[in-house]
Amino acid sequence: MNSYFWRLLADYVEYHRTPWNCAMHVFGILFLFLATLLPLRLWFITVFGIKTCVAAIALVPVLIFWFVLDFALGAVILGAAIALFGAAAMILNHVTPTGMWSLTAILMVTGVALLIMGHLVFERRRPAMIDNPTHLLVGPLFVAAKLVVVLGFRHDLAMIIGKRRQASSR
Repeated sequence: MNSYFWRLLADYVEYHRTPWNCAMHVFGILFLFLATLLPLRLWFITVFGIKTCVAAIALVPVLIFWFVLDFALGAVILGAAIALFGAAAMILNHVTPTGMWSLTAILMVTGVALLIMGHLVFERRRPAMIDNPTHLLVGPLFVAAKLVVVLGFRHDLAMIIGKRRQASSR
């Protein structure tokens, strides 16, 4: 794990100590990710002779950033992004443009409300993004890190995010 990522994640963890705030962030970040994908999946451009949606083009630099910080967590986020791309495609196949914009607005408002409520109600601290805007990009890494730690992987991350694995009592 590179030291820059270690410091970023440790700083982010300081703002996300309570389990309820973390739960709010899981849903809030997923809602915001999907809300961003919905309209961007509607617009297509041709790049180097390949027709692709703007959502895929916008995701590439962020994915590169995540992969550089931590390859395994970048792969987890890529898997989640693929699933959310599929969900966005299914939604777009079943709603009108008005329905899509309504759903996008609902997801955005709900996502932001969950993040704010997590900080104000459960954490009793202002959002990390206010002190360090880079934390906007660290949030998905934090959620991915929580997931891999809960699944029993990445003990190095467990030490940072506070979920140390208990030793066997044998």
